[in-house]
Amino acid sequence: KDKLTMALITLTTENFEKTVADNEIVIIDFWAPWCGPCKSFGPIFEKTSEQFPDITFGKVNTEEEQDLAGYFQIRSIPTTIVLRDNIGVFQQAGTLSQEALIDILGQVQALDMEMVRKEVEAQATQNS
Repeated sequence: KDKLTMALITLTTENFEKTVADNEIVIIDFWAPWCGPCKSFGPIFEKTSEQFPDITFGKVNTEEEQDLAGYFQIRSIPTTIVLRDNIGVFQQAGTLSQEALIDILGQVQALDMEMVRKEVEAQATQNS
C-alpha cells in the first residue's frame, strides 16, 4: 500500500477503529465546515502531513461524526488529538502553528510507550 496517499484521511465511525489499530501514531483534526479557525488550521494540518509520511493524519468532521466527537468529548473546535498505540497522548483545542504541530509530533515519536502504558494502567487502577 502506498504510504504517501495514506497521509491524510477522513475518519468516520466506520474506519476509525481500524485506522487507529493499523497505525502506530494517528493525529486527528476535529473540525466543522462552519468553523473559521478550522479553515485556517486545515492547510497547516495538511502541509504538516506531507512531512510525516509515517504518521497517519485524520480529519473528523464533527457535524457528520457526532459519535466520534462525543466519544472524545470535543467541546470546541478545532481540537487536535494524537493517539499512539491506541492511547491518547495529546489533546488541545484551538489552532496550532505548523511549528507547534511539528514539535508535538516529535515529542510523540520520542515517547517511551512502556512508561505511558504503565501510567495508563496506574490511573485505571486508581479510578476503579
